[in-house]
Amino acid sequence: MMDKVKNSRQNRYYDTFNNLQLFRGIIADLKDRLPFYISDWTDSINYRVIPATIHTFFTNIFPAIAFAQDMFDKTNNSYGVNEVLLSSAIAGIIFGIFAGQPLTIVGVTGPITIFNYTVYNIIKPLNIEFFPFMFWIAIWGMIFHFIIAIGNLVGALKYVTNFPCDIFGLFINVIYLEKGVQILSRQFNPNDNGASGFASCVIAISMGVCGFAGNGFHKLPYFNHYIRELIVDYTTVLSVIFWSGFIHFGGYLNNVEFNKLPITKAFHPTSRLNWIDVKGLSIGEIFLALPFGIILAILFYFDHSISGLMAQNSKYKLRKPASFHWDLFLLGIVTGITGLLGIPFPNGLIPQAPLHTESLLIRNKLGEIEGVVEQRFSNTVQGIMLLCCMTRPFLICLNQIPQCVLAGLFFIMGSTGLNGNEIINRIRFVFTDSQFEEFKYNQLNQISRSKLILFIIFSLVGFIAEFGISNTKGAIGFPLVLLLSVIITIWFNKIWTKDELKILDGPVAHENTLKNL
Repeated sequence: MMDKVKNSRQNRYYDTFNNLQLFRGIIADLKDRLPFYISDWTDSINYRVIPATIHTFFTNIFPAIAFAQDMFDKTNNSYGVNEVLLSSAIAGIIFGIFAGQPLTIVGVTGPITIFNYTVYNIIKPLNIEFFPFMFWIAIWGMIFHFIIAIGNLVGALKYVTNFPCDIFGLFINVIYLEKGVQILSRQFNPNDNGASGFASCVIAISMGVCGFAGNGFHKLPYFNHYIRELIVDYTTVLSVIFWSGFIHFGGYLNNVEFNKLPITKAFHPTSRLNWIDVKGLSIGEIFLALPFGIILAILFYFDHSISGLMAQNSKYKLRKPASFHWDLFLLGIVTGITGLLGIPFPNGLIPQAPLHTESLLIRNKLGEIEGVVEQRFSNTVQGIMLLCCMTRPFLICLNQIPQCVLAGLFFIMGSTGLNGNEIINRIRFVFTDSQFEEFKYNQLNQISRSKLILFIIFSLVGFIAEFGISNTKGAIGFPLVLLLSVIITIWFNKIWTKDELKILDGPVAHENTLKNL
């Protein structure tokens, strides 16, 4: 009798463990993705990879440098250009080689920049060493990344719809425009009667307008298909090169002193003797880092996963499997490495991740999407290029780029992202003349005007909440606002019908992309 009871308990314990299926998601991701690993490299033999690599490098490095300047100013020179370059390089190389989904670009983001200087402001009055504290935040964050991935908690992403992704995309693009304005506000020099500031504004705005027009050239009827694609491929790169050289065109420009990008010594930390600085905390201070590690894990859970979802949107027609569990586990490893080195923690980038996928699109002559060049080369090589930028010759080249060009790049990325954002498109539709063809054949016509406007209001409230909290002392609570934007969608079916929600708030990615969730 006792043996039967014992066996029954053992069976229950076994069933419970079996139902938990720890590592199930990671194993499923690896099983699906490993058969494509060789083709991920051989498929790189495609022209689309060349402009994608160059474009991704430029759209990664300059925002990263701007965030470095932001952190440099707000963390008492703790982080500089080299810290951000090394973080983005490590992330690009590791994710390019080992990630299940190499299309997702990983680097230093706006939210983690806000997180870093918010932590600094919190611990500074407590006289706690910054870099050792950030190291323990990374360790705790890494542990929670592992728990989430191993425990298959990434599966909750199946409840993420387009609603929070569109809001987050709008937030990031507006943040980019805001960063551009902030950079320009620092260009005014009273010693030259504001000439440097005025010239910087003109250059940044001109660059933004030209870049925006060039990035949308594939939708225009001019030239043939190949020339249009060529213009789109190299607009951002050529904009940076041209406007950086524009300040040397002579005339009155010779009398203007433009601020350049700041640099440091090659492969050397900005304010420390060594990269690794982990000692100096008490046991209590180590555990004080625990809640910050939890917040970091929550932020990356949503930030990285949403960037991955947007990079694998169903409109891109991807053919290879996704990988959310393994990639979050890998992000935990990268978080630990960057924490050890005392550099910013990287994660999935928006809009760089979806822009990377778009730069790899294969279109027909009508501009319709036929597929994507799914490969590892572009992500890996742009990471190597970022690492090369830490050498002295390349640092000197970066030092020749005026800060107003950096602002112009933010304007290009922000405006291009806003132009493709679904919330902005719906606002456009509301004000579109019903006589136009694009109005008559738009599927939004199937939804009553009042319900459409109500959905837009919900979206804008979510955006205002994210943007608002990021500009307050409570910025560290940003992940909770992100979480709320996901939770609120549970009640949408009480306001909109299933057919309406298919149009307004459908799944982000194809069923094949989400199947392991």
